[in-house]
Amino acid sequence: MAHSTTTESRHAQPEDGGGRRRSERPRRRWGRIVLLSLVVLLLAAGGTGYWVYSGLNGNITGLDLDEALGDDRPEKLPTSGQNLLVLGSDSRAGKNGELGVGNVPGARSDTALVVHIPEGRSEAVAVSIPRDTLVTRPECTKSDGSTLPAADRVMFNSVYSTAGPACVVKTVEKMSGVRMDHYMEIDFAGFKGLVDAIGGVTVTVDEPIKDESSGLDLSAGTHKLDGTQSLAFVRTRHGIGDGSDLGRIGLQQQFMLALLSEVKRQDLFGSPTKTYKIADTLTSALTTDAELASLTSLAEFARSMNGVDPSTMETIMLPVAYDKVDPNRVVAAQPQAEQLWEAVRTDSDIPDSAKKSPATGG
Repeated sequence: MAHSTTTESRHAQPEDGGGRRRSERPRRRWGRIVLLSLVVLLLAAGGTGYWVYSGLNGNITGLDLDEALGDDRPEKLPTSGQNLLVLGSDSRAGKNGELGVGNVPGARSDTALVVHIPEGRSEAVAVSIPRDTLVTRPECTKSDGSTLPAADRVMFNSVYSTAGPACVVKTVEKMSGVRMDHYMEIDFAGFKGLVDAIGGVTVTVDEPIKDESSGLDLSAGTHKLDGTQSLAFVRTRHGIGDGSDLGRIGLQQQFMLALLSEVKRQDLFGSPTKTYKIADTLTSALTTDAELASLTSLAEFARSMNGVDPSTMETIMLPVAYDKVDPNRVVAAQPQAEQLWEAVRTDSDIPDSAKKSPATGG
């Protein structure tokens, strides 16, 4: 499998064996997974009894961003569209501790994307923030009410475990100048349950992948992965590329496309039983901002995005460069990163120069 980055021009990408350009994969990945999650919730809520609705509704955890962050936030511009921060968290607590995801204490934000939906909601873009990016963490209030002082050169994915999701939102807002309208998080156990609920996901790899850290051991060829294997697949980094977080981005893109293809193949939306099982699994693992923390609100948000065509969604990795002090870490590359965030802030077209990352991940 070719591990191309998401930042290359789609016109420069070669076609894969099926005649489809490889850059179409990242374009579809997060647009569809976010919309799929919301559509599943919408379908589960419609035409079911109150007890079903109440049960699914009670599964969702809400986070009051306004209370947690106060007024120290970027201004919401009148033409800036909607911005959604999507996190995949890898807490080792509870059921996640049984998934063989390592011995690191606490939790990390394993995947982070800023999904920007421009005014009019006819298209969207997702900006992926590499977890190994060194950032300046602002002063934050922890869940116990204590104050965590600001700090420079901390790994982005450590912010979650150090100060919680509200501090992740604040960190993203400070580094980008973009106000997050909504927040959505799904944890590892929920991801595993989602894959198992649909009976596994089939992927094909061109070369063997063996990563003792994630536990993934695949020969070249086609494999049907269960939930635990899928987690290892999307977390693998040492068996591909240069061993950095950037190297596994291609695997994550490939897996999400395979997951969505499996959902489509099975026509899960045509089966109320399967739809409920998936919705129950998903909502149990879902944390959102307070405004979205109900099936009704999620359904309304999904309906407001009906005009967005997932096939036109563009996924861009935050432009990063290898850190000069620690080459195992990356930092936002300038001026590309600021050009990218400026375009998101002002609801403008993202210039090609802002889509190119000096660090490629091998």
